[in-house]
Amino acid sequence: MTQPANTAARRLVETLVVNGVDRVFCVPGESYLAVLDALADVRDQIQVIACRHEAGAANMAEAYGKLTGKPGVCMVTRGPGATHASIGVHTAHQDSTPMILFVGQIALTDRGRGAFQEVDYREVFGGLAKWATELESPERTVEVVERAFATALQGRMGPVVIALPEDILHEDGGPAPVRAVTPAKAALDPAFVEQVRVRLAQAERPLLVLGGSGWTTEAAAAIGDWAERIGLPVSLSFRRKDILSNDRANYAGDLGLGCNPKLTARAKAADLIIAVGARLGENPTQGYTLLDRARTADTLIHIHPGAEELGRVWTPLLSATADNSLAALALSAIDPGRTWTAEAEAAHADYQAFSTPVPVGGAVNMSECMAHLGEILPPDAIVTNGAGNFAAWLHRFYRHRACRTQLAPTSGAMGYGYPAALAAKSVHPDTDVICIAGDGDYLMTGQEIATAVQYGINAVVVIVDNGTYGTIRMHQETHYPGAQRVIATDLKNPDFVKYAEAFGAFGIRCERTEDFPAALEAARNAGRPAVVHLITSAEDIAPNRTITGLRS
Repeated sequence: MTQPANTAARRLVETLVVNGVDRVFCVPGESYLAVLDALADVRDQIQVIACRHEAGAANMAEAYGKLTGKPGVCMVTRGPGATHASIGVHTAHQDSTPMILFVGQIALTDRGRGAFQEVDYREVFGGLAKWATELESPERTVEVVERAFATALQGRMGPVVIALPEDILHEDGGPAPVRAVTPAKAALDPAFVEQVRVRLAQAERPLLVLGGSGWTTEAAAAIGDWAERIGLPVSLSFRRKDILSNDRANYAGDLGLGCNPKLTARAKAADLIIAVGARLGENPTQGYTLLDRARTADTLIHIHPGAEELGRVWTPLLSATADNSLAALALSAIDPGRTWTAEAEAAHADYQAFSTPVPVGGAVNMSECMAHLGEILPPDAIVTNGAGNFAAWLHRFYRHRACRTQLAPTSGAMGYGYPAALAAKSVHPDTDVICIAGDGDYLMTGQEIATAVQYGINAVVVIVDNGTYGTIRMHQETHYPGAQRVIATDLKNPDFVKYAEAFGAFGIRCERTEDFPAALEAARNAGRPAVVHLITSAEDIAPNRTITGLRS
């Protein structure tokens, strides 16, 4: 069947093209076949990447949005397809990532009958997305999709979900799109900037905290240069280590899980904290213990693109709603009339000491492996991860040197890292893209290696195999110590080399620290998707922590 030129399905795809969408990550479904058919006519403009699970597709779209700053687009079918994809929507919401999820839906004429795979998407996604809606008037297709782009990109960025009733897709789609959506961005009031200057000039122990999404390379460099020039110590929020180069002379480390105790002490002692883009949620504030509401009323200047985040947990001294990058550019013009060079040097020395490899008892020292990764990869290499104790080694011992080189879920989503790596490699095929994944983490989306092989997406994944759900095991051993109390955290894993080879990918096994450089080099040079199966010991459960130590 050939579709007429003006169907809602065609108008939807035309709106994607006008707004610069160059990739769609999907699992196909009969409920939105009309949209897929319309995409067939724009193959030269939009690449459709068919994935093996909706969670993988949604994670790829989220990672695309995080990497590019443009909404990542995902398409899935109704019912189970949508609920599988919900994890990516949750991550996009927690991580402030622009994303649009299109969901095939039952016909409008069948709504409310309990039809096959019927779901009320406004209800299901209402608390996960910035906006969840259903296309009910085909002539408003362009209006609804354009609103989705604006909603995803404006204020605090986030995900939008649009349900597409299959009968609507074949009807007249109304007027065609005219131009791309230009998101509105708020800037700082000059009077507010002057207030910041006055407070900063009075501070003896200031700390700059950067976080959030939507950073431009230029703005990150500008505020980085400014802070380094005046000796202002700077910390980055949880899993935002790529906003500034970790080699800057004033870099104090990241406020994340397993934070440097000296950094937490510095933050608690600060008499002024300027937070730009960071929500200052649970993980950056060490379980809401790093800050004190009474103290923040005198010491916290909070700038965030979402007004709803200001005063949500912490009472600020000063607050403003502004785009992260525009705020950074404005702040970087401040002359406080003084410097804090000694503070900055001490903060960076603390970071360097904390990120220096530590001894372990097993044959593989993850701290040395991650340090090696940082030594041999170029500054623009993109490193991804999901969730688990394995990531603590990466975040602590790998030093990012360029903006947009870290893809990691602040939501703590397992299975995120490998799809994220595929999204990144599809966007930057000539850039090194390395995923560090735990064994339990990888197998939640490991089937996407089939997607990698099918589309020639030659990312490398290092699977850190310690035979356990490491994070849960660590807490289990802490709260319920003893080998006889271990339950539900042991894993029986496949031979990941054979697993990779079965899909047509490259695989190599590594069981010693000294063999890791050669194994990684072989994977990088394989010319196809590659797996490094890195065998580690669960005894070395986290940096400076052992199972034996937790039990004692």
